[in-house]
Amino acid sequence: MSTLLRIATAGSVDDGKSTLIGRLLFDSKVLMQDQLAAVEQTSKARGDDFTDLSLLTDGLRAEREQGITIDVAYRYFATPRRKFIIADTPGHVQYTRNMVTGTSTAQLAVVLVDARHGLMEQSRRHAFLASLLGVRHLVLAVNKMDLVGWDAGRFGAIKDEFHDFAARLGVHDVMTIPMSALHGDNVVVPSPHTPWYHGPTLLTHLEEVFIAGDRNLIDMRFPVQYVIRPQARDHPDHRSYGGTVLSGVLRPGDEVVVLPSGKTTRIQAIDGPSGPVPEAFPPMAVSVELADDVDVSRGDLIARTANRPRVCRRFDAVVCWMADEQHLAAGRQYLVKHTTKTTRAEVESLAYRLDVNTLHRDRTATALRLNELGRVALRTREPLLVDEYTRIPGTGSFILIDPDTNGTVAAGMVLPSMRPGESDASDTSGAARRSASGATVWCVGAPATPPQALAADLLGESGRPAFILDEAALDDGLNADLGTSAADGEERHRRLAHIARFLAESGQAVIVSARTASPLARRIHEDAGVTFLEFPPPVS
Repeated sequence: MSTLLRIATAGSVDDGKSTLIGRLLFDSKVLMQDQLAAVEQTSKARGDDFTDLSLLTDGLRAEREQGITIDVAYRYFATPRRKFIIADTPGHVQYTRNMVTGTSTAQLAVVLVDARHGLMEQSRRHAFLASLLGVRHLVLAVNKMDLVGWDAGRFGAIKDEFHDFAARLGVHDVMTIPMSALHGDNVVVPSPHTPWYHGPTLLTHLEEVFIAGDRNLIDMRFPVQYVIRPQARDHPDHRSYGGTVLSGVLRPGDEVVVLPSGKTTRIQAIDGPSGPVPEAFPPMAVSVELADDVDVSRGDLIARTANRPRVCRRFDAVVCWMADEQHLAAGRQYLVKHTTKTTRAEVESLAYRLDVNTLHRDRTATALRLNELGRVALRTREPLLVDEYTRIPGTGSFILIDPDTNGTVAAGMVLPSMRPGESDASDTSGAARRSASGATVWCVGAPATPPQALAADLLGESGRPAFILDEAALDDGLNADLGTSAADGEERHRRLAHIARFLAESGQAVIVSARTASPLARRIHEDAGVTFLEFPPPVS
């Protein structure tokens, strides 16, 4: 069975995203004759002396008149090796919300760059948003190489600049391809103009990129969408629970807990669309029958007894504001829809507004307006069952709804768990919570090497409690389930960084002995307002 790959395109205005998708569809020979005839007719009516393949995805009249993408266009096609769903997202800054929508379900993002202009602010912005939304695989498509004479040096400079930027975002799987979407070079067929390039074409890479390891098959999460009670003559007492598996694997006989009630039971049976199945995994839609008669309703969540989400009424999140006529500010109340549960929520505070072009955090901001992103603290009327978005997007994402208009005003991503001292019973201020003044020193090397020893000595002389956290020491315990892939290396740093952050927030000075530097660890600490130092210092 061929796998499905969800792709989002991103980049600056007029970099050729729609043309690239049109070229993929055309050269893959998946277009219907009437589709191609309509595009040829429109191209001729506009006075073009060529068939404008971008019209295959630019569906709105305003898009075709302006020659730009405004809405998110989805296109499906398949090859003998894989099925694809491509989201053509807009490049204009005023349509950031559309780009976030199109990328939210993507597994891979294709970032286009015009070879003449290099890496623009909008390209950086879209790459950052893709990383923020948990996209682990990036393709840098250096387009319009024909307009720079297929200059290998120009291609290499753009490639190096983008790879450095992606490393800062914590994205390590980046493929860079020189191409001309207009003429089809290196899109489906290798180009004769790039003898210096020895990598795959775009389609070959999309067919071969490994995504099976991206699924979280450890943390089982099954939100209940519907209670099934057919009351049929053959099964008068049947009761099961329908929903979509967000993460993990469900099997009959597994011991599970129903949240938020905390009742434990076992899975009796699992049914798919065609009947009983031996197991269920993401993104299967199934019905689950439990062994015991426990109270379960829509909005509840089934998880493993020893691996549960956070049950909380207060959490921090990054939100993208999508409303035109109003803005987000502290004290405003909305409906929050999270998995299958909807409840009321209040914005307690706005920590900062994020400039997605420079990654600068504006901590003086008092509101978020259309297409702006920021970190907020939310308090809900009823407890929600949440996880960190980067670990389980299904339970780490939500939308905010205006209760007056019933319109969606924001999309949000849950950040790591609350700081020590934060709970529903505590109103401790952020300044007080940070008064412990802990810090993390991220040292590259073994624990006994001079950097760590020097840091420990200096901290000892100052009377500050110090804790040495060795990455290698966790390999046989906390990180025993991780391998040697780039994705596992990123997950290893994520776990290490969160442990260090928790210790630092309690007042400890934490010396981390790590094998490599970690932009992700820095971001985790900075998001939490915790001091983070690197040794040796990063080269600017």
